[in-house]
Amino acid sequence: MKKSMQTIDKDIMNLAKIVGEKEILFKQADLLAYDCDGFTIHKHLPKAVVFPNSTKEVAEVVKYCNANQLPFLARGAGTGLSGGAIPLNGEVIISLVKMKRLLSVDLENRRAVVEPGFVNLKLTNSIADKGYYYAPDPSSQYACTIGGNVAENAGGAHCLKYGVTTNHILGLEVVMPSGEIIDISTNGVLDLPGYDLLGLLTGSEGTLGIVTKITVRILKNPEAKQTVLAYFDKVEDGSQAVSDIISSGIVPAALEMMDKIAIEGVESAAFPVGHPKDIEALLLIEVDGISVGITEQIKQILEVCKTRNVREVKVAQSEEERGRWWANRKTGFGAMGAISPDYLVQDGVIPRSRLPEVLARINKISEESGLRIANIFHAGDGNLHPLVLFDARQPGQTEKALAAGSECLRVCADVGGTITGEHGVGIEKREEMRFVFTEREIAAQTDIRDVFNPNNLLNAGKLFPSPGRCAEVKKEMKNGREAFA
Repeated sequence: MKKSMQTIDKDIMNLAKIVGEKEILFKQADLLAYDCDGFTIHKHLPKAVVFPNSTKEVAEVVKYCNANQLPFLARGAGTGLSGGAIPLNGEVIISLVKMKRLLSVDLENRRAVVEPGFVNLKLTNSIADKGYYYAPDPSSQYACTIGGNVAENAGGAHCLKYGVTTNHILGLEVVMPSGEIIDISTNGVLDLPGYDLLGLLTGSEGTLGIVTKITVRILKNPEAKQTVLAYFDKVEDGSQAVSDIISSGIVPAALEMMDKIAIEGVESAAFPVGHPKDIEALLLIEVDGISVGITEQIKQILEVCKTRNVREVKVAQSEEERGRWWANRKTGFGAMGAISPDYLVQDGVIPRSRLPEVLARINKISEESGLRIANIFHAGDGNLHPLVLFDARQPGQTEKALAAGSECLRVCADVGGTITGEHGVGIEKREEMRFVFTEREIAAQTDIRDVFNPNNLLNAGKLFPSPGRCAEVKKEMKNGREAFA
């Protein structure tokens, strides 16, 4: 060990021996960049950040942490929006950004194998010239990693037709919290017997294991696609048009909605396209598939919009125009920074038929809190993203924003929806888990976590609420099992 590291504590020195001295950060100035992810309201410093280059190194780091009772967690690009990668307990962060190779592409069987640090959009870019693409497309796809997508079961604009990450995962290599390496693969079989471990691990938010290799499904590019932009003077008309399009039998590849405040944001940011300043809502609708039939679907969509008092509706006349519309939409979250010092992104899901009612209730929450709330979301599958705008410099506004965000999620749960569609629970929505689960249901889920992660050293404090009644329920359940035995 170099002289510069002789005064460092033994854990740092031993971790450096595993990954190499150049692959570890431990000075406070360096650790500041890792004190939060995209959920910036809470910040905590890690003990260290290590950058393994292989599955073996990940496993060795995990074994060391276990042997020495050091809490640890995995981190990708840090684009997560629910605090899932925040080191609440002074964890050793295992950063997977250097494990970023595209390992193989099998066009015949339509699959690819990547390491967890491989950036989402790079996969599509790597296979586009062969006529293929990777469907899950979070707004952060230019930066987010596929490993992080697996952890959060990320979605995206096109998940209405193509599903979320779990629908495209065919195999995982995972380092368990003990350091054991396991391989779970379907080998392309769609319905294996036994428990769905891929489904369990995808979306487990880094609490059950650390993914080190991912086999994903890749798709052939559709023959044709067309995109429609529709402007409405009333949010209610735009909302009803969403339900009408789906009920007409059309399943768009994407059906996005933005309200007036969201439009103000995207038109003030990097990719303005000239949306009218006075409209209350817009829909961005995309259909794709075989060429025959696309024109008819577009005609139906235009007719539906006209029956709902659309002010203007138009079809993209070129790939360049379509690209500009989508670039404008995908800057939606970041664009809020152009109109507000701070903002909190929420992520609830509702039945599509309740969209007008829920948006009205969110507007009421905005009025009562005194905070503006922008709405930009995947309307086709009812995945809402209320963005609560606030100024953290003003005393009490952060707390108001958190309370308003929680109330938005309560509304989603009240109408039969849930508290997250793609961003995950992390620390942001832990307590809101009680909006949709009973204490017994939460206890059953933490029992599953305890099987995989018995020492609770891996990403502790995430996903589930503070114990409360849950701890008592777990004790009752245990006593019941023992009595039965």
